[in-house]
Amino acid sequence: MTEPAGETAPEAPEDGAPTDDVRGDVREGAAEPAAPEAAEEPATAEESAVGGEPPADGGAASAGEPGVADEAAATDRADEPAGDHASESSDEAAGDAPEQQSDSPGAVGDGTAEATGGSAETAASDTPELSDAQAELAAQRELRARIEARKAEKEGPLASGAKLSGTAADLLAAVRAVEGGKASGSTFYEAPEPAPRRTAPEATPAMTVRPPVPAQASAPAPGTTAAVREVLAKGGAPEALAGQVAAVLGEGAAQALLDDPWQLLAVSGVRPEQADGFARALLGAECGPDDPRRAVALTVWFLERAALQGHTALEIDTVRAGLAGHAVPDPGAGVEEAVSAGAVLVFQEETAEEPPEEDEEEQEAAGAAAEGPASPVLLGLDRYALAEESLADGLARLVRTATADTWEGSELERAAGAHGLVLHTGGEASRAEPVALAAAARGRGLRALVAVHADAGRRALGPAGADAVTVAALLSGAAGPGRDEEGAFALDLLVVLDAPQLDVETAAMLVESLPDGCRLVLGGDPGVLGAPGAGQVFGDLLAARVCPRIASRLPDPGPLGELVSGIGAGELNQVEAPGKEIVIVPVRDAGEAVHRTVQLVADSVPRAIGVPADQTQVVTVGHGGSAGTRALNTALKQRLNPGPGRFGGFDPGDRVAYAEVPGRTVTGTVLSADAEGLRLRCGDAEVLVPKERVEASLRHGWAVTAHQAAGVRWPAVVVVLPGDAAGGLSRPWVYTAFGRAERHLSVVHGVDQALPRAVAEGTAPERTTRLRPLLEALLAVPEE
Repeated sequence: MTEPAGETAPEAPEDGAPTDDVRGDVREGAAEPAAPEAAEEPATAEESAVGGEPPADGGAASAGEPGVADEAAATDRADEPAGDHASESSDEAAGDAPEQQSDSPGAVGDGTAEATGGSAETAASDTPELSDAQAELAAQRELRARIEARKAEKEGPLASGAKLSGTAADLLAAVRAVEGGKASGSTFYEAPEPAPRRTAPEATPAMTVRPPVPAQASAPAPGTTAAVREVLAKGGAPEALAGQVAAVLGEGAAQALLDDPWQLLAVSGVRPEQADGFARALLGAECGPDDPRRAVALTVWFLERAALQGHTALEIDTVRAGLAGHAVPDPGAGVEEAVSAGAVLVFQEETAEEPPEEDEEEQEAAGAAAEGPASPVLLGLDRYALAEESLADGLARLVRTATADTWEGSELERAAGAHGLVLHTGGEASRAEPVALAAAARGRGLRALVAVHADAGRRALGPAGADAVTVAALLSGAAGPGRDEEGAFALDLLVVLDAPQLDVETAAMLVESLPDGCRLVLGGDPGVLGAPGAGQVFGDLLAARVCPRIASRLPDPGPLGELVSGIGAGELNQVEAPGKEIVIVPVRDAGEAVHRTVQLVADSVPRAIGVPADQTQVVTVGHGGSAGTRALNTALKQRLNPGPGRFGGFDPGDRVAYAEVPGRTVTGTVLSADAEGLRLRCGDAEVLVPKERVEASLRHGWAVTAHQAAGVRWPAVVVVLPGDAAGGLSRPWVYTAFGRAERHLSVVHGVDQALPRAVAEGTAPERTTRLRPLLEALLAVPEE
């Protein structure tokens, strides 16, 4: 895949790096292999800017006064770093969490110790209170535990490696039966029973009962960590992984590794080649590519990796091909072993019911149609299967328990009054409509709340955003109306903006927390990049057609709105920009792209547009490459805030991107550092990043990827498109990146014809999910 799902894990070394053990750095998350680049046509020599001729390739340009590009060229500076940037893959990493600053040996606090991010036993255990991110993670674990408990009531645990019997035998039979066309896979899968329905809340004052602060997860016992460290050393793996392994595998982690060395793949960032080297060191002659334990671990690893790209399940043939690519001799048997061990689940959605009997010719035609290809057999992990089913059940509950009412007002208000679930689509200007809906609902005496993806989205609403909260803060209990005695939000209407950024697990927790009778309005722009986590909730809901869909008629204003609207329709139009709202800066290579980007941020945009450097954001295609986030951040730091990086690679004043939890990145500025960690200013809040998390959760943030930028806007944005980024472009990527600008957009353009081609033809990779058929089965309206 060219454009991965988003920010769910730290990035990783490229696949295929030659290694036989785990002595290399395995702490980074897995990266998606780069997709083949689109064929590039010969580069053109013309430069386009405000006041110049439109680019011949159809790129957006404008007419008017001499623009930022001209000033950038005129202010070429000799002190700009030449940029000895190694060529790397330009694909965006599967997890847009900040990369590790392994090249900065400084420590947070004293400036002399090694950079933090090692084993878990170094974590501070006497933290006086939890951060919002820790509270959210604890809330997520609590909800997952409730769902697991419901599943446990249906079926007992299945021991890995047990002989084929009971449920395992049924699952294995399911794979073989559905592949042979003899049965539907859904026959063999029991969905968890829906949670008991809650009574719709009466019109009483909102309750403010907040859940107790969840207890902080305890660090692994020192004895467990020490035992794991011994096993890792015996297998040649870095002992620094001991804390992570103990946290993932639990109290018996050391014995688990001895029994099955491929369990090391459960640790984020470990690659199959490294796990194989570890297994060879422990097992010796007993280690072989056909080991069933290896097939099971690789199957789970492959599905976890797919989840980083947004998939909640994969077709069984895709999984087999992945196993074959990692030298599993019999991929089919490997999948069967994983199913029989209970490590993965098998699904096949029900096909449409057979039509009523007609005459003989119609029966023959129906029979021929029935012999056509059946729905594919899917494999998935338990956590995403449960989340999708819980979400589908919860949405169906809201639809069925809402009391239809007649609300006067806009089309959106009328739809929300009559239905429990409504979708609202539109651009940035359309966000005002669901906010107005919430205000009107409060005027009717209802308990209404607006939730957004990020704090920046809340501030963008202006005065109307004063009462808005982020989804993360709402789920953690840090903001919002609190919960009643049953754990449900004290709400009658919840409006969620930026809904395309909802992954399936977050959406399931949100819907599970809504009381019966509560109305839910999901709003967002379907043209932007999808959620950074697994699933495509908003897209699946739009495709399922199981609830009203209201399309806004409010256009985004100005030249930027015109440009972005055209991109959404597949056209890269030439736009008049008399106020220098849009500037195109052609470049010949990646080195020039980095040079011009620094000029724009530091000099040209502040002088010509009046937007200071700290309000200008650089957006590029990926972390790697000679003009990716790493290269751009290095050059921008040297120009804007030079320093030794003695606090874990950072200095006060540095712009940073902070992944407080996997899948959600916020930008901020370093304030200071002390013995506890690094202190940031993120929006209006001051955030403390514990020193043990600095290396893993922070990267410099002058330049970010489009996935990291989704849901946030800045006064000025510089989009960097070097030549090696052509293969990473798609219409949703361009639409998202260009749409981050409020007042000014500069495009450092080095991809020639690949840009208009991506806008016209480049669709984002499809995600494999199960939510749409689940919703259709629960809420489909019979055709008359």
